[in-house]
Amino acid sequence: MTTDVTTAVRFTLEEIADVAPGRSVEVRVPPSGAVQCVEGPRHTRGTPPNVVETDPQTWLGLVTGAVAWADAVADGRVRASGERADLSGLLPLQAARSRD
Repeated sequence: MTTDVTTAVRFTLEEIADVAPGRSVEVRVPPSGAVQCVEGPRHTRGTPPNVVETDPQTWLGLVTGAVAWADAVADGRVRASGERADLSGLLPLQAARSRD
């Protein structure tokens, strides 16, 4: 993985946390980073009840709109668990910013 990809993933993780502040969902994009976001009950110990995990390429596709959330979940590129783990309303990121 290139430094550019890692930087892009980290930047977009920061952006989603800014668009949807909170600590009820943990978004993991190993090995690039992780962030907590989305309002709701705060998680403090152990494995969070709401987790989204994917690879860097899929994450960048989701945040840019090149990959649809439903498609990525259906084919296993995104693993989402918990009732708040559906990020489809926040992606792509530019669309989420437009609604602010």
